[in-house]
Amino acid sequence: MLFPGWTAILKGVCSLEEPSPDAQLAAPPPVTEARLLSAMDEVFGFRQFRPNQREIISAVLAGRDVFAVMPTGGGKSLCYQLPAHVMEGTCLVVSPLISLMKDQVDAAVANGLRAEFLNSSLAGADRTRVTGRLSAGELDLLYLAPERLVMQRFLPLLKAARLSLIAVDEAHCISEWGHDFRKDYLSLDRLVPEFPHVPVAAFTATATHRVEQDIIDKLRLRNPFRVRASFDRPNLFYQVIPKDDVEAQVLKFIRGRPGDSGIVYRTTRKDVESTAAFLQDHKIKAVAYHAGLDQEVRKLHQEMFNRDEVNVVVATIAFGMGIDKSNIRYVVHGDLPKNIEGYYQETGRSGRDGEPAECVLFFSYGDVQKLRYFVKQVEDPRQRGIQEQKLKQMADFGSSFHCRRRQILRYFGEKYPSGNCGACDICAPGARRIDATREAQIVMSAIARTQERSDARHVIDIVTGNASDKVRAMGHDQLKTFGIGKDHDERDWAQTVADLLERECLLKAGGGGDGGAPLTLTDKGKDVLFGRRGFTFIRTPPLARQTAGSKAEMLRAEVQDEDLFELLRSLRKQLAKDRGVPPYVVFSDRTLRELARVKPVTLGQMREVTGVGTVKLHEYGLDFISQIGRYLDDPARGRPKRRE
Repeated sequence: MLFPGWTAILKGVCSLEEPSPDAQLAAPPPVTEARLLSAMDEVFGFRQFRPNQREIISAVLAGRDVFAVMPTGGGKSLCYQLPAHVMEGTCLVVSPLISLMKDQVDAAVANGLRAEFLNSSLAGADRTRVTGRLSAGELDLLYLAPERLVMQRFLPLLKAARLSLIAVDEAHCISEWGHDFRKDYLSLDRLVPEFPHVPVAAFTATATHRVEQDIIDKLRLRNPFRVRASFDRPNLFYQVIPKDDVEAQVLKFIRGRPGDSGIVYRTTRKDVESTAAFLQDHKIKAVAYHAGLDQEVRKLHQEMFNRDEVNVVVATIAFGMGIDKSNIRYVVHGDLPKNIEGYYQETGRSGRDGEPAECVLFFSYGDVQKLRYFVKQVEDPRQRGIQEQKLKQMADFGSSFHCRRRQILRYFGEKYPSGNCGACDICAPGARRIDATREAQIVMSAIARTQERSDARHVIDIVTGNASDKVRAMGHDQLKTFGIGKDHDERDWAQTVADLLERECLLKAGGGGDGGAPLTLTDKGKDVLFGRRGFTFIRTPPLARQTAGSKAEMLRAEVQDEDLFELLRSLRKQLAKDRGVPPYVVFSDRTLRELARVKPVTLGQMREVTGVGTVKLHEYGLDFISQIGRYLDDPARGRPKRRE
């Protein structure tokens, strides 16, 4: 349990009541801001706090409960790892997936923290060793799955230990309104009653105001310090592309980013395996991941991805929650997600290191129809209504031509401060807004004149003046719209039909994805046809490498050496392999880029680079400065001798 008088810890950092003289005697020395900054530098290699970190850590050290919504990559792990380092006792971290715990512990240990995990994957001797360290007070961090935390046989052990903090990661899992509700998390409502003197801090990257209050109520948090960080991820570029031959589209995208790590999400296991095999057949290092695979296969594939042995994971949403891999440069959705929370969480797995990353959604109206079918099968009317609303919001995101970033932020109750984000397909410099009202009216006029019984192929034949046997047999070559669209080719008209379907101006009869289904007009489509509203769409250069206008992008734009960066990346991979940890545990891409830019050749110079703490400097410093020195001394590169 906590020492009495913890509210005195941050005198000078937080404004708190003056403690009694007795409490002052019992309390540990105050943790000043200078001490926190020093510890953050020495352990993590960071020289300043990110937004909201200082306030959250101050509240935790003051013994107060916390609820924090922070985007992926926003630095939430520091909010409990730094207190765990400076406080007396052990911080328990509730984590949803045991497959991630080893990597989380490896990353903490690499920074010099005393960390362990406890789950069913450990042998009996290892479980005994870990519980022994907990009882002896030898741990800063202990990662647990939610069900183990409240086991009756385990509770006495926890109560006998000195706990400094309980951190609940992925806290949205406890809310029925969240996008990934898990029954195991409901047992966490026992935390506060069982450990009344231990502060509880709940963290999530996605929570509407409704989900936020639901989490606070279910965890029984006591007047928590609340933080809602901005949901904006300025280093992510969002793009929606009409879905055609999705596997070929995905292949083209990946080929434009050789060597980069990425995730491709597909809805079904069948599509996951098909897409993974397709990429493998085209010489892309890709593996599949879904719940139907053997557990050992899933574990192997995740480890291969984490260790940069493969570039791409093709997965269902079973893959990725809480993933710590920081150098994911893109997330591709081959199918429409069920809701914006899930989409935001999944895209947020890219660019965790702050470097630019891309988020591409291949969108089709057929995907909306498929998901609506499954939503209608939900028996509980209340849950069905929730899912229908969420699906509509996701469909609007994919089909509308408004700033993608603004739509995401608005969903979470946040207003984007400027008019143009410059980092989505709608706001990108190369984006073109096209008025296609005339073309839309031509298509819908042809549909109306054929009594809404024509499929897309037949409509295109009519407007382009193609007198096919079917067109002549039905007398449609005599329509006023026959040949009126000869100035555009068939591909343009096919795209117009697709745009009208995506914008729900047209429907396919029966609501299916059958390419031969007749097209019918919606009320929205009739408004366009009769001139009551216009029809515009956005065109961006398809699948071009996109970057977001962020601080990280400005850093990348500075003078640096891509050849050296690749050499350092290869060195990182080898060092990680030797130690049995993922490469990002050694250093993030962001740290490698700064090393390639600064080119330190002494340990002192390297220590100034972001992400290089004292433990990592001791462990890896000589290897990296030696590599940089050899690179600078290589006469074949025509570069000046290294500085002394």
